[in-house]
Amino acid sequence: MSREEELRLSLGRVRERIAAAATAAGRDDAVGLVVVTKFFPGSDVRILSGLGVTDVGENRHQEAEAKAAECAGLDLRWHFIGGLQSNKAAAVAAYADVVESVDRAKLLAPLARGAQERGRPLEVLLQVSLDPPSAHGSRSGVAPDDLAALAERAAATEGLVLRGLMAVAPLGEDPAEAFDRLAQIRAGFLTDHPGATVLSAGMSGDLEQAVAAGATHVRVGSAVLGSRPQVP
Repeated sequence: MSREEELRLSLGRVRERIAAAATAAGRDDAVGLVVVTKFFPGSDVRILSGLGVTDVGENRHQEAEAKAAECAGLDLRWHFIGGLQSNKAAAVAAYADVVESVDRAKLLAPLARGAQERGRPLEVLLQVSLDPPSAHGSRSGVAPDDLAALAERAAATEGLVLRGLMAVAPLGEDPAEAFDRLAQIRAGFLTDHPGATVLSAGMSGDLEQAVAAGATHVRVGSAVLGSRPQVP
């Protein structure tokens, strides 16, 4: 089987899962798919583009930058979804269309600078931590109690467009419970930022629970591309 056929079949299965999850949740709105291409070659991105994928995600700056340049001729939106260092933020803004992992105010100025140098606004999502307070450092994300302050700063930063929230279910917890908490956090967030409606949540193993909780986008890697290649 060719690589194109492999990706066609797996992509079809994931799209069917998303559609079934939306139907089960009583939703009639479209749920977007961001295919996470971390560690996979630009040739796979090209195949995915030919199969109708419009959004791809990366979480390592050096790899993302090179792959975005390699695939510059494709009609794609690049999502940066990994932990972000402030000294790399401006460089990420030079190629990313969306940065989903904004979790502290220190990132805002360099992201805005990079967006302004590029000459167009940068969409940002605020990554919310769903971990219990005792779980120090297990996942990135702003604490829910600090979200409102960060959102105000992001919304007021010229060059950035606050589009919504992103979250990852904590390891070892029922994702349905985690995403229920996320839905509650989002309800309060939307009161202050009604236009920031994007909710990026759910991955290969828990996309159904995320869709049930209102995710507008899911981020799927292995269910589309297969097991990640070994990287030295």
